[in-house]
Amino acid sequence: MKIDVEMKNVHSLIPTDILFQTKYWGRVKSILGWQPMAFDFESSGGQCGDLLVLVRPLSRNLATAFVPQGPESEPDPEQYGLFLETLSNELMKYFHSSVAFVRYDLPWRAPYPNNMMNKNRPYQRPALKQRELRMNIGTKTWNLRKAVIDYTVADSLLIHLEKNDADLLARMKPKTRYNIRLAHKRGVYVFEAPKNKLRVFYHLYLQTAKRNGFIPCSYRHCSALFHESCDCDESYEPLFLLAACGNDILAGAIITISGQRGLFLFGASANEQRNLMASYALQWEIMKMLKDKGCRIYDMGAVSPCAENNHPFFGMYRFKTGFGGCIFHRNGSWDYPYKMEDYKAFSNYESLSDATSLI
Repeated sequence: MKIDVEMKNVHSLIPTDILFQTKYWGRVKSILGWQPMAFDFESSGGQCGDLLVLVRPLSRNLATAFVPQGPESEPDPEQYGLFLETLSNELMKYFHSSVAFVRYDLPWRAPYPNNMMNKNRPYQRPALKQRELRMNIGTKTWNLRKAVIDYTVADSLLIHLEKNDADLLARMKPKTRYNIRLAHKRGVYVFEAPKNKLRVFYHLYLQTAKRNGFIPCSYRHCSALFHESCDCDESYEPLFLLAACGNDILAGAIITISGQRGLFLFGASANEQRNLMASYALQWEIMKMLKDKGCRIYDMGAVSPCAENNHPFFGMYRFKTGFGGCIFHRNGSWDYPYKMEDYKAFSNYESLSDATSLI
């Protein structure tokens, strides 16, 4: 396989429904200390397009290159590994010598759902070593490694919005429809909030993180989405919504629109007055707003891959699947090391700690 790669200006990235491959996302991440780079590529297998790559220092003499939900152009599943190996070696020519590895957070559909699922067995991916074996078939170096974590989302809940409101409600679980009506009956309302309310939202977000046992990102990550330098054309739009009852802010969400897709990035809800079901009213208003803005898909973000009680995302699965939709299983994050010793050291650290803030 041959892949031709040519570097270009980040501002010339082709518009796409994948937020993480847009010039807008490049600007957001540059505020947070990353160096965005952009490339055109064309392979002998027929894949072509462009690519946003983010470079981030890990230490004084060590850095990583990260491809968030890219490449968008997908080869035949049997050539996944060869494609990534060839692309990695071509990209290396443009990277500084400090880059120890490149990580691809692949948007491609996982090759396992069709042959790993049946009516009597929940969805499962094969063991890590088996996945690595499959990915490296056909490569020259057998160098691709499954990352310890999936940087964005391996399994997400997608809702198709090309229906009228009645049809969207009909696809929901009865309990979800009931909670939406209950929230409205109890006076919950949803509004598009100004940026000066971000601190209020972040306070709720910290409550949510503590309640659900996840490590929150910094306030800087939320505010970067609305930074004045990220003002861009109508293809990329951040939305900030809050749900309230009276003067009490009960829930909130930050959504982004890229092309015809809305993406749930951050959500939060208060510890108090949870019986008002504000989060249900919020999600329903988000769906209607996205539909009015021309979106065809609402990506609600992370869920467990199936109804697995001990999965850390099972709570999100239970809540989000109530709104209908289907689960999309991605291939997850894959690494191609350039400096094996440095890569192993980082991978060991990543497996023992929360290293998501580093990459």
